[in-house]
Amino acid sequence: MGKKKFRSVLEGKKALIVGIANEHSIAYGCAKAFHELGAEVAITYLNDKARPYVEPLAKELQSPIFMPLDVSQPEQMTALFKEIKKQWGELDVIVHSIASAKKEDIKGKLIDCSADGFALAMDISVHSFIRLAHQGAPLMKKGGVMFAMSYHGARKVVPNYNVMGPVKAALEAACRYLAYELGPKKIRVHAISPGPLKTRAASGLRDFDLLLNEAIKRAPVGELVDIMDIGFACAYLATPYARRMTGETLYVDGGVNVMA
Repeated sequence: MGKKKFRSVLEGKKALIVGIANEHSIAYGCAKAFHELGAEVAITYLNDKARPYVEPLAKELQSPIFMPLDVSQPEQMTALFKEIKKQWGELDVIVHSIASAKKEDIKGKLIDCSADGFALAMDISVHSFIRLAHQGAPLMKKGGVMFAMSYHGARKVVPNYNVMGPVKAALEAACRYLAYELGPKKIRVHAISPGPLKTRAASGLRDFDLLLNEAIKRAPVGELVDIMDIGFACAYLATPYARRMTGETLYVDGGVNVMA
């Protein structure tokens, strides 16, 4: 299959990518993969501080829609979908790749996490995906697919993952329930569980370098995944080839999760 044929796999599709912080972000890998396969991508940035890092990437990917989105600000999400409806009239893909928690909760033990801290982590990391689905689903007139980024710490205890373990478990459950509720509309929903990656978010975890080294040793393929591996896995799931796959938590980790 030639490059041109690959390019047309997602031609005409419209994808909203939320969560790019810089060129190392998983969300950027997703945006780049969708773009390479012919889709148009709408890209958001968190705030004015983040904009200088994200805007060059949006220009590189020829994004016709580039807007701020702090998911804790309802008016920004409303404005984003209003612009998508105005420019595109429809939507095919949503990629949610954001998570947040208070620094003391990420560094500290789950048993010491405050109610406010837990609620914040759940709102930004989980309920924001539900809000995106709520506003995005009406634009998926011909069906579509939604993705949320999880991690193996949702299913097994990963030392130092702390509060994010239960939060990601909730995110995976939300994906399954959304898959059930949106299935009649031909909208599919997946959680993606990447292996350890050197992203800005991961740098906040204690002993993360040790986790990376351990993943390399344990992975059957003998190497770490990168952001494009995640992006192309999502792109495949957005094609007609995966039209009857939904509600999955798909591991893209070089096989680390199958090892004892």
